Amino acid sequence: MSHFLLHWASYLAPEANSSGNRGVKPSLAYLGAAAIPLLCAVTATPLLAFLDLANIVMLFLLSVVVVAVFYGRGPAILATAVSVAAFDFGFVPPRFSLGVSDIQYLVTFAVMLAVGLLIAQLTSRLRAEVLAADKREAESTALYEFARDLSGALQTEQIVEVSSKVIRTTFRMRSFILLPDADGRLTLPPIPATHPAEIPLLTVLDLSIAQWSFDRAKPAGAGTALLSASEFAFYPLVSPLRTRGVLALRCEHHEQAALLGHANQVMTFAALIAIALERQHYLKVAQDTELQVESERLRNSLLAALSHDIRTPLTSIVGLSESLARSKPPLATHQQEVAYALRDSALHLNDMASTLLEMARLQSGKVSLNLQWQPFEEVVGSALRTCKTALANHKVRVDLPYNLPLVRFDAVLVERVLCNLLENAAKYTPAGSHVTITAEKWDNDLRVAVLDTGPGLPTGQKQDIFEKFVRGNRESALPGVGLGLAICRTIIEAHKGTIHAYNVPKSGACVVFTLPLENPPALPDIEASEDLGLGVAND
Repeated sequence: MSHFLLHWASYLAPEANSSGNRGVKPSLAYLGAAAIPLLCAVTATPLLAFLDLANIVMLFLLSVVVVAVFYGRGPAILATAVSVAAFDFGFVPPRFSLGVSDIQYLVTFAVMLAVGLLIAQLTSRLRAEVLAADKREAESTALYEFARDLSGALQTEQIVEVSSKVIRTTFRMRSFILLPDADGRLTLPPIPATHPAEIPLLTVLDLSIAQWSFDRAKPAGAGTALLSASEFAFYPLVSPLRTRGVLALRCEHHEQAALLGHANQVMTFAALIAIALERQHYLKVAQDTELQVESERLRNSLLAALSHDIRTPLTSIVGLSESLARSKPPLATHQQEVAYALRDSALHLNDMASTLLEMARLQSGKVSLNLQWQPFEEVVGSALRTCKTALANHKVRVDLPYNLPLVRFDAVLVERVLCNLLENAAKYTPAGSHVTITAEKWDNDLRVAVLDTGPGLPTGQKQDIFEKFVRGNRESALPGVGLGLAICRTIIEAHKGTIHAYNVPKSGACVVFTLPLENPPALPDIEASEDLGLGVAND
């Protein structure tokens, strides 16, 4: 009997399925709710001679359960009422009438009605929970498959294609992704040549709504609280670090917009897309960084090999040119000028090769610093003596306080830093300009500045000049390859300091570098040493 009722219930509800994704039409649901108790009555009539009325009541209650399982609470209530009426009409004496010969049957009707309504309520609730569980399972499966597909996407175009495909399958909507440019303004994606209709046309208002959603990281458009009359729904792609773009969905029907208003799954999809875009961004950054490191390593190796091989023939040229200038019998005046010019050019090339070799050596990371505690005044004096020729036409002023603390640094390398800065100041300022060296204690650092009164740094190059092969005036006739400040930065950073440059108003350029200050070792106690017999005897 139960198998018969279930067969007829499934026949009258052809659109119902196990997943509960599509419901039954209301007309068919209530038609089935009325037909199943009647079919139960017709089937139970031949069994009246063999079954008691109590068992017949159980069959009608079974029909109510079947209706509640397949059609829900409303049809189950209708099936309960039809079951009570059919039982009264066809089985309670007098039969084929709604009259009752025994007052006890009224209790049976009441209990039957109450039990039927209770069964309808409990069964429909259980059915709703099953449908909700199936829906959650379907959403979880969709999210898992979406995350799996995005994990294999290595380019932005692949992420957009996977997202559009999954959203079209899940929500039956067309979608596309708006990405920001360098200025943070959203741009339309390129229209595919194979499917030009995939990217709908956006009006100026739609783009403004999308930009608002991007700037404030809040949903906007259809199905949201802001401008819900729009044809598009915009969801920001918010990643852990920043907003990567906007997901746009086109709602062609009012039902789709209403669905988006109650669906958290769209926000989850947007979060997955944002994470995929951020992963792709940092993957590109890592690839670019690796390529840059490899290029830098190759360039340093090439510079080291080239400068090393060039220095030997340059040394020979210098020696030969000096020998030629001092040959006997003496050369003519113009011949000696040519020989000395050849020597000077060879020396200049040798200095350039030495600079390239030193830069490659510093960039290789194999340089060990000879850190010693020493006064900074000594290295300043040594640098001024080294640059005496270059600063011959400039006025140099040294402003060092008497109470500068001891600093732990590599004297040879820091002297090279000061020499490079002084030579740059002399090279790029006219004769007679002032060059000032200052030093002071600044928090936990020693702050050293080299200031000139020249034309200053070019606009927009205050940090670029510390890069390799970058010069302040690219077309300048002054000698140099643009490695002096790059060497300075490498040396200062090796000392865990900082270096930067800026223009001083109504003065010139100023380059500042810092060296970290530490606690110097304690000086030996002379009086204690004398008490122990370690002092020097007086004459």
